[in-house]
Amino acid sequence: MYPGSFDPATFGHIDIITRASKLFDKTYIAIGINTSKEHLIPINTRVEIFEKIFASEKNIEVIGYSELTIELCKKLGAKYIVRGIRNSSDWDYERNIAGMNRTMADEIETVFFPANHQFAAVNSSIVKEVWKMGGDISAFVPQEVIERLKR
Repeated sequence: MYPGSFDPATFGHIDIITRASKLFDKTYIAIGINTSKEHLIPINTRVEIFEKIFASEKNIEVIGYSELTIELCKKLGAKYIVRGIRNSSDWDYERNIAGMNRTMADEIETVFFPANHQFAAVNSSIVKEVWKMGGDISAFVPQEVIERLKR
């Protein structure tokens, strides 16, 4: 399972999902609500965007959720949580979350994917800010995201 708010979906997210889907029989893109963030795109729209992007991929399923990630893993039988790491700050943050998840469910492992260098600087929060200020985000997000934001 690759959980996140994905608000908005970036090419970095797409890259991690594509790479993870080659390793696992089934990959869930689990789109959640981050209570500490103001969302730009409604969750149902984020789900639709990923469904469109990965429509031809039979082993990828997109779901929305509002519970603890570890509880969703248990419910779906997911044994791995996929996380992307762009830098040392991500590593520290994600390692702490992985440790807490492991304490709650030691049968579920977190797998870290280092970001490809061309996506390492891409951050959804910064992309949101560029969009809000009228900037061009086409180098960072799929066209499906831009189409939805323009509506």
